[in-house]
Amino acid sequence: MTQGHTRRRFLAGTGGALGAAALWPAGSAEAAGVAGGAAGKHVAVLGGGVSGLSAAHELVERGYAVTVYEYYDVLGGKARSMDVPGTGVGGRKPLPGEHGFRFVPGFYRNLPDTLRRIPFAGNAHGVHDNLRAGTETLFARSDGRADLHFPLRRVTTPPRPQDITPGWIRDQLLAALQLATNMPAHELGYFVNRLLVFLTSCEQRRDQQWEKVPWWDFIRAEDFSEEYRRFFGIGQSRNLTATKAEESSTRTVAGVYMENFLVFGLLGLGHDGDVDRVLNGPTNEAWLNPWVAHLRSLGVEFVLSTQVHDVLCSGGKVTGVRVSSADGAGSRVVTADHYISALPVEHARPTWGAALRAADPQLGRCDALRTDWMVGVQFYMRTPSPMVNGHVNCLDSPWSVTAVGQAQFWDAHDFPAEYGDGRAVDCVSAIASEWDKPGILYGKTAKQCTREEFVAEVWAQLTDAVGIAGDPGLKDEDRLGWFLDPAVTGMGGPEPANREQLLIHPTGSLYNRPSARTAVPNFFLAGDYIRTGMNLASMEGANEAARHAVNALLDADGSTAARCTTWGHYRPPELEPLKRIDEVRFGLGLPNTFDLG
Repeated sequence: MTQGHTRRRFLAGTGGALGAAALWPAGSAEAAGVAGGAAGKHVAVLGGGVSGLSAAHELVERGYAVTVYEYYDVLGGKARSMDVPGTGVGGRKPLPGEHGFRFVPGFYRNLPDTLRRIPFAGNAHGVHDNLRAGTETLFARSDGRADLHFPLRRVTTPPRPQDITPGWIRDQLLAALQLATNMPAHELGYFVNRLLVFLTSCEQRRDQQWEKVPWWDFIRAEDFSEEYRRFFGIGQSRNLTATKAEESSTRTVAGVYMENFLVFGLLGLGHDGDVDRVLNGPTNEAWLNPWVAHLRSLGVEFVLSTQVHDVLCSGGKVTGVRVSSADGAGSRVVTADHYISALPVEHARPTWGAALRAADPQLGRCDALRTDWMVGVQFYMRTPSPMVNGHVNCLDSPWSVTAVGQAQFWDAHDFPAEYGDGRAVDCVSAIASEWDKPGILYGKTAKQCTREEFVAEVWAQLTDAVGIAGDPGLKDEDRLGWFLDPAVTGMGGPEPANREQLLIHPTGSLYNRPSARTAVPNFFLAGDYIRTGMNLASMEGANEAARHAVNALLDADGSTAARCTTWGHYRPPELEPLKRIDEVRFGLGLPNTFDLG
């Protein structure tokens, strides 16, 4: 589609920039975007996942004409849910499948802001009201070992500023961990001390020291018990980032999960809402379909089943993008005033040719970023199978299996009445994060298994963990069927492939992450590989990166529209004096005050 055609369609539509200008209140940021000269300017967004849709949302609210090009025939990327073919009977919808379960922690701030701005019938706060809170995490053990139930209730009365001291934080964490685990006091004490070291580390130390130190080494996992290694090492890195604890950047594991999810979440500091949240229905129904409908109403155009091949660069600017249908047919060049690449990094890199890479060296550094496999399978159950009111982390699973029983949170749906043939009443959604270690049934790695063997292995590792003496937990006879993400192909063959891999965060990866702004004045980057406060493959990182890309575009365009708000991670002001001390110590080559080695 040509740029001129897109502009004419946009300007003619009542949901486009001219129609929006009439609808937005005078003086609003959105009206300012139209008044600032954006009306009629066209942006091509490459990729229709969370980052691409977030960029389109911010742009169209500021008066830009937006066309989103997406490889699949549906939108949402790895976040989307998908129908299980041939399972809808008697007027019911097909059973819902997905790449993996959605997880919206309370420390997310950028994505929840977007969710509030997506209208949803009957909800005062849009799609955000479709979030439901889990109350605990189950660290499930195998071979009859005692499970660990970790409560996730948020502190309802925030601590007083004078209480937020290292000693108070240490005592609170020790109390919570002693309640939830069976580890010796000296191991818990050492781990909490390591958290205090990170909490009081200045940003320079985090970026220049802890980014280079593996999480495994930071917590001295080799020096402590197997329980310590399993709970604090493997369980908090592989299941979180799909990165091995021996490789994971301490800056990522401690800065994202430990600091924000565990410490500040349990202490009730700086969170958008409850610590652990999921959607109250299939992702498409609870979030993505309303989002796409809203964006269409504002004038966003979606071109689906379209593969991006080359971002064309000449004279220091992007001149167009060569695309085709998803099967490679019908090659053509599309043009726009500005371009945002919102493809996952593994799909974005091949589209950056020599001229574009020469114009901005940071693109070449992206070649060093790594991805790995983290894929889900859904089990459809004939009996309710909640396991726990939250997520399950199978600590002893060789494939680092995590899971959630979904129907317990889908209060807006009657599962058997709405989905499948009426027999399934629940969906247990499980994810395997380790694909290169042997399983417990066949002695094969996940990548070596056929699809059937892979599913059998995940089920065996899950049931081995959640079953206890006298109570088998999930029962084989209750399982009706399963669904595995079709992005995984060739399983059991010589060349298994996964089109939807996950960015991982080994040490030093921060230095290869690009900014949203490039040296090419009309080309911008979005996606969870962009350097943001999140520094983690996630929907939050994708959304924040899109906001940075739009802000960079507004700057380049000289727009007077209000810039997108971005939220970084919460930083308690009470700890800032200690961080300033650490900044001095780091500059002098000294360790952190609490770092006892």
